[in-house]
Amino acid sequence: MAHASSAVPDPALVILDGASGSGKSTWAGSRYRPAEVVSSDQLRGIVGSGEHDIGASADAFAVLDHVVAARLGRGLNTVVDTLGLDPQRRRAHLELARRAGLPAVAVLFETEPAECRRRNRLRLTPVPATVLEGQLRRMAGAASQLEAEGWTLRHATSADLATAADPGTAANASTVAPPASEITIEPAHTVGSAAAAARQRAAPARLSLMLQVSRFPWGDDPAAWLAAVAAAAEEAGLAGLALMDHLIQIPQVGRAWEPIPEPWVTLGMLAGLTTNLRLGTLVTPVTYRPPGVLAKTVATLDALSGGRAFCGIGAGWWDREHAAFGLPFPPARERLDQLETTIEALRALWAPGTRPHQGSRVSLPETTCYPRPVSSIPIIVGGSGERRTLRIAARLGDGCNLPADLDALDRKLAILRSHCAQAGRDPAQLQVTVLDVPVLGRDREHVAAIIEQHRGRTSAAAYARTHHAGTVGDHVGRYRLLAQRGVTTIFISLPDLATPEDVMRLAPVASAFA
Repeated sequence: MAHASSAVPDPALVILDGASGSGKSTWAGSRYRPAEVVSSDQLRGIVGSGEHDIGASADAFAVLDHVVAARLGRGLNTVVDTLGLDPQRRRAHLELARRAGLPAVAVLFETEPAECRRRNRLRLTPVPATVLEGQLRRMAGAASQLEAEGWTLRHATSADLATAADPGTAANASTVAPPASEITIEPAHTVGSAAAAARQRAAPARLSLMLQVSRFPWGDDPAAWLAAVAAAAEEAGLAGLALMDHLIQIPQVGRAWEPIPEPWVTLGMLAGLTTNLRLGTLVTPVTYRPPGVLAKTVATLDALSGGRAFCGIGAGWWDREHAAFGLPFPPARERLDQLETTIEALRALWAPGTRPHQGSRVSLPETTCYPRPVSSIPIIVGGSGERRTLRIAARLGDGCNLPADLDALDRKLAILRSHCAQAGRDPAQLQVTVLDVPVLGRDREHVAAIIEQHRGRTSAAAYARTHHAGTVGDHVGRYRLLAQRGVTTIFISLPDLATPEDVMRLAPVASAFA
């Protein structure tokens, strides 16, 4: 898998190769969480009398090998902080990484020999001068040897080492632009995000970010919690707020007995509380919303909100909620027919005048639907069925909501644009939106804490991959890649949303695309 020349993927096996005093430990400590770094010095301090207890080295390295194998076996980021001088141990670790399907990167520290000697002299327990000189001589052929073994090489430059010397700077690396040559840590789930984040800082692209609320831990005052979340969304610079339209909380989000409010009633309440947020559903199933009633509902919301309504609509997918509420759940073909019928009815009832409508699927003796919408309400077709749903979106929708995963998105976009061509429609006329359910942390430690709290029985690595886990800088880069593909709006549903303060974590992301 190719990566940007200055990027180290996360998760990966990362070995640090350099002489004593070259800055390896400081570099790793400023970029990685302590749990991710496996240090032979620290392990000597655990199994022996201290970090410089050479007599404890065999036991320390035995523990190191065990920890490395265990972490790689779980697909976890593993940074090996040793001198990196043992080819046999390196090859064994490399084989473990390959079995785990993880990239294997060697970071080569080519610090000036004079600087290594200076730092060594300042140590409480310096490395013997003859030993250090041997390490420095060995570094001359390190790059070719590592490449021959099969490692992907990254060279720590003076910029990297300067940042490592100032951990306070590195701690803010997600929001501060690093030098062009500096090594960046990039989530493996989104190759190219580090370079994309740099492009966004240099030449910002615009994106509309909206909050999708799918969890409702509102305690004893539902209205106050909803109002506070909406206020936070506006303060964070988000463009709108969307609600799911389900009768029972879906298993992808929570448990069946957790609250999930009727969305259009809830959006009506929010329309009276906010001033700028767009409001709508993502998405309403046509299976339990009669077309005419839905047209009336959305038009009323648009009038009450001053033209801020949108309508996400889909064919429906969850048979359980239909059965539980005594509603029919027809086969997929009939539901998709109903989707076409509903879109036609919405447009007819939102159009000016009260004349009859005779269409391909809908016949109405009159179109008397007041209040009329005060804006042109966008209809966003949700669902990614390639044969029928995307064709409906291409012909009838104002927008189409697709997966946020880049590989899946690329495939769906190609099919959607093909359907547009067959319908004689310019793809640029169709907005592309995505629903993203990201783990977004303030820093790497916070990201890891969110994953551990919410992953359940899913492995940490799999949960991080599924939820595109990362910091602000990681998500800015990923969203830039979405924008480059033609995405205009990202609906963001935080899996750990509990308080309005959680929404405020989105503020720097929204600011990057404002």
